[in-house]
Amino acid sequence: MIPRYSREEMAAIFSERAKFSRWLDVELLAVEARVRLGEVPVEDLSEIKEKAAFDVERIAEIEAVRHHDVVAFVENVRENVGEAGRHIHYGMTSSDVLDTATAVALRDAGDLLVEGIGRLTQTVKEKAVEHRETLCVGRTHGIHAEPTTFGLKLAGYAFELARGRERLRAARDAVAVGKISGAVGTYSQLQPEVEAYVCERLGLSIEPVATQVTARDRHAELLSAIAVVGACLERLAQEIRHLQRTEVREAREPFAKGQKGSSAMPHKRNPIICERICGQARLLRAYAMTGFENIALWHERDISHSSVERVTFADACVLLDYMMDKMRWVIDGLVVDKDRMLANLDASFGLVHSQSVLTALLGKGTLQREQAYELVQRSAMRAWDEQTPLLELLKSDPEVLAVLEPSEIDDCFDPARYLGHLETIFHRLQEL
Repeated sequence: MIPRYSREEMAAIFSERAKFSRWLDVELLAVEARVRLGEVPVEDLSEIKEKAAFDVERIAEIEAVRHHDVVAFVENVRENVGEAGRHIHYGMTSSDVLDTATAVALRDAGDLLVEGIGRLTQTVKEKAVEHRETLCVGRTHGIHAEPTTFGLKLAGYAFELARGRERLRAARDAVAVGKISGAVGTYSQLQPEVEAYVCERLGLSIEPVATQVTARDRHAELLSAIAVVGACLERLAQEIRHLQRTEVREAREPFAKGQKGSSAMPHKRNPIICERICGQARLLRAYAMTGFENIALWHERDISHSSVERVTFADACVLLDYMMDKMRWVIDGLVVDKDRMLANLDASFGLVHSQSVLTALLGKGTLQREQAYELVQRSAMRAWDEQTPLLELLKSDPEVLAVLEPSEIDDCFDPARYLGHLETIFHRLQEL
């Protein structure tokens, strides 16, 4: 991922030096395991540990000739070790190193993602509690529906993010699997005890049946979980973008001192971070698709997945980490206009209370649903067309007054009725 969308801690996991360090860890642990089995002299292990090192530039030079990165890496390490280097990569295939080391990287990246989404969830939760009773209009199909609260709206996102956290945690565990079982997974060159030792020391589970590689459904699961979280962030970002529109102006992302929204129009204050998150979510979905494509490899393995994974694993993890951090910044500094929310709530002439009136009519038991619906809809359509308050039209309708007292109609328009059961929902939120 480009530096513009990378955070240091996550990006460091996928640096070239970190990658080769993980490869070296796997190689050294395999030698240690063979020492424990009596297959390698202890003094050779000591020499290897003392001298084993790599040089990123030298590996690149060798790879330019060999056209194989693991071969280049092993040759470079052996150059530094000398005679005892014959034990390095003994009985192993490239994927023993690659897949096991990649599992360590994705596990560590998964830990950061789980931590990051936890922080974001807490920030959204706190903002939801802050605006627990901030009335605003709910919209379905983009049209005014019933009143809700901004806190309730945010609470839904908090729960969605919490589900995303569990998905990431499960996917992190699924991908934290190594293998040192050889060219087709049969342990033909090394004993299973070598694999067990290496994976235990690295904190990995063992692939129960490997081919030349660990099964790619594991990696598809991780990329899918990342894409789902990205879609959740997109949904939240898109909501803020809608609320920041000039005609709505109910909430907006922070606008830093000295920031400029447009090179041409000085008045512009655009939702650029939320737009960025929406765009980046598309990339995460594309990476998830490559994960599915990489599951079906030829026989025990081909390398059609390899070039893809060099890009997607790092990019997906780094990008989601960045997106979550940016969204946390947006939510933490979100500007909420309570007065504008109330003004928009009143802008549809009280139509948002139509269901309350319908329910009140039906509660009297004298009208069939179709009759009651027709009574309310008749006045509602007039309110739209004539821009007249629905309350006024209902209180002047003899058929409505034959069923409801004027005070009962007034009660239907009391915003407090929409706050009565918030405790149930926010109790769930507090337990999150």
